[in-house]
Amino acid sequence: MTNQAYQVIARRWRPKQFDELVGQDHIVKTLTNAIESNRIAHAYLFVGPRGTGKTSTARLFAKALNAEGGPSVMVNNDSEVSQSIMNGSCMDVIEIDGASNNSVDQIRSLREECQYAPAQCSFKIYIIDEVHMLSTAAFNALLKTLEEPPEHVKFFFATTEAHKVLPTIVSRCQRFEFRPISEAVIAEKLKIIIKAEGIEVEAKALDAIARLANGGMRDAQSILDQMISFCGKSIKESDVLDVYGLVGIVEVKGIAQEMAALEFTKIIDRVNRYVSEGRDLIRVHHDLMAYIRSVLLDAIQNKGKTSLLEVEMTTASLMRMSETLQKGESSIRAGLSEQSNFEIILLKAAEESRSLELDSLIETIVASEKSGEKKKHG
Repeated sequence: MTNQAYQVIARRWRPKQFDELVGQDHIVKTLTNAIESNRIAHAYLFVGPRGTGKTSTARLFAKALNAEGGPSVMVNNDSEVSQSIMNGSCMDVIEIDGASNNSVDQIRSLREECQYAPAQCSFKIYIIDEVHMLSTAAFNALLKTLEEPPEHVKFFFATTEAHKVLPTIVSRCQRFEFRPISEAVIAEKLKIIIKAEGIEVEAKALDAIARLANGGMRDAQSILDQMISFCGKSIKESDVLDVYGLVGIVEVKGIAQEMAALEFTKIIDRVNRYVSEGRDLIRVHHDLMAYIRSVLLDAIQNKGKTSLLEVEMTTASLMRMSETLQKGESSIRAGLSEQSNFEIILLKAAEESRSLELDSLIETIVASEKSGEKKKHG
């Protein structure tokens, strides 16, 4: 007797009902209203970053439309049709990868197939993932079907790059924007998962995983899966930082503090330490930009004062620092030394943040001296 193959967390925890889809409440509400009022369009375009729930939403929508007794928001998960749709084996819910099925002949074949009535469901549904990968000829072949689709056919398109989809296709779809999921929402979902899985994870470790995921729930679940493989049933923040080359939020605050205080030697020493510890400098840069942004927002909300830095900085200084960091992001990988590039960006951002203030001070002194000389000679 063989053991059942292990199924990764991202697959086991894929949403089975709309209320399990986290971070996309605006989409859940709209689709729920559409189902309940029976206002179902023939084509939908799901747009957004990877791992934010586009394909999961398409499957949930397909399951809801093909519920027994007609479209329904709450569907029996145990029914044969529901299970076959969720595991990808339903004959009437056809999932197509746009990257590998992008020729005009394949789309023409799809056009011929969709004329036939569904075998076991109410609707025949085509889910085309990464639809922007279709060739122009394939798009044009698809356009004819989108203009006059059979009553029993629905199209769900998903893409990470909406600007590459032909405007003529977009105009025939209802478009839904999937947002990056907030770190707080990701961390809360991970708490539910680890409790059910019987895993102990430090709260700071969950926060680090959520930061790493860049708004993608699937990425967060994959990272958690890897950490369980690495650490077993107990995961600490230091484990996540070491495996992925991150630094903790305390370290990020430390860099920001040293930049604000123009402590160049300390900045260089800190970067040297990160390199010797094998930290990912690009990731450190990304986290630093996010922290400086939070400092800037705090300063704006508190009329120019922030408690997130010990050194006093104006909002104008923080904006210049943030702008210099953003401009330098692409140059870290360029050139021979990632470390040197990173150091230069940090030092330049620190210098730029204060440059205008120094210029303004010099101008004030010069103006004051000129004024004094005029009075003297007057």
